[in-house]
Amino acid sequence: MRKIAVLGAGSIGTAFAVLFAAAGATVRIWDPLTEARERALSDVRTRLGLLHANGLLDEPPERALERISFSEEAVEAVAGASLVQECAPERAEVKRELFARVAAGVDDDTVLASSSSAIVPSSIAAGSDRAAQIVVGHPGNPPYLLPVIEVVPSPASRADIVAAAMAVYRDAGLSPVLVRQEAEGFIFNRLQGAVLREAYCLVRDGVASVEDVDTVMRRGLGRRWAFIGPFETADLNTRGGIASHAAKMGPAYERMGAERGQHDPWSPELVAEVAARRRESLPLDEWERRVAWRDEQLLRFRKAFDGPA
Repeated sequence: MRKIAVLGAGSIGTAFAVLFAAAGATVRIWDPLTEARERALSDVRTRLGLLHANGLLDEPPERALERISFSEEAVEAVAGASLVQECAPERAEVKRELFARVAAGVDDDTVLASSSSAIVPSSIAAGSDRAAQIVVGHPGNPPYLLPVIEVVPSPASRADIVAAAMAVYRDAGLSPVLVRQEAEGFIFNRLQGAVLREAYCLVRDGVASVEDVDTVMRRGLGRRWAFIGPFETADLNTRGGIASHAAKMGPAYERMGAERGQHDPWSPELVAEVAARRRESLPLDEWERRVAWRDEQLLRFRKAFDGPA
């Protein structure tokens, strides 16, 4: 069994403890506040019960709970861990101090992963003797229900550490995505931020109400994006695939961006690169079959959430 250390017993630390314990790892949690540790224990027990009740935990919750323990000292918590998941507040100096505190207690092959939502890892690793072992492991929240995590190395991160982080997360049932360059907000929050920025603008400009924006997302975009991403959505929306979609819709999207002061046209070279990747995933002679599959998934959503027409 893997040994995982979780530093911080707030909501994200508790969620990681649930994820790793449910996957069979032993988990040690540290938090400076006694009340946080007590609350975390109650929350972990409740969430493991939720997973079990819904068929997502194939053992009694009490057995998974036995693999979780709490440490009084951070250095004690990280001893022997293959991965340390830091879940401190979103401030670079706090994260740097915490990694410095445990640096002497970890092995040279221990992954030091920060749960940062936006801070790039080079900022967190600055001045650390363990900089080569520090990456960001940013999950969807809660990670025991949203099975994706962004692995973000800094220029100093060792390749074997990055590979080890990917392996640990994959073994825990997540789909790790390698973020190839440092960028504030990574992938998850940049995509989420783009939608939120436009949502706020639509309300500000009187185009839509808050409720109507949420309805469009919940009953429209969100249903498609639950099982296909924005590139595949565009690819399947127009016969001829994403290259045809870009030719038809690209100018309109360029005007929309310029209206918001963002001039990022889809150049022919960029469209060609994206189209080539899509055709590797889905040859055009399989396009109609995939469209039929998309419609089947949307039918299932319709039946599950809306009931009979």
